[in-house]
Amino acid sequence: MGFATRMASAAPDVMAPDGSQVRLLCGVAGGGMALFTLPPGAVARAVMHRTVEEVWYVVAGSGRIWRRHDAQEEVTALSPGVSVSLPVGTWFQFRCDGAAALVVVGATMPPWPGSQEAVLVDGVW
Repeated sequence: MGFATRMASAAPDVMAPDGSQVRLLCGVAGGGMALFTLPPGAVARAVMHRTVEEVWYVVAGSGRIWRRHDAQEEVTALSPGVSVSLPVGTWFQFRCDGAAALVVVGATMPPWPGSQEAVLVDGVW
């Protein structure tokens, strides 16, 4: 695999199964990155990933994320500088609570395999 360079597109490349806008960034054999955007007042659908884990870093906006895995469950405030992990099998749902869009850089490991990866689950919002 050679070098890659990619500018985030002005318009979403795809919509995620949870309803967030996705702008694809670079990837490598072991993982990929994307910008996830949720407009003001929007609430994503709750999902669970079958085989991938993710690490998120909030770059703009504010909101909350609900995560549940086995006996652990919590709601975490999201604001610029906050990073959260989503281990394989975690149920999660996020929302934008501010007047500006919530923008998150997400790293997915291994790379996103396709739409069958996300399973809709019952969320809190």
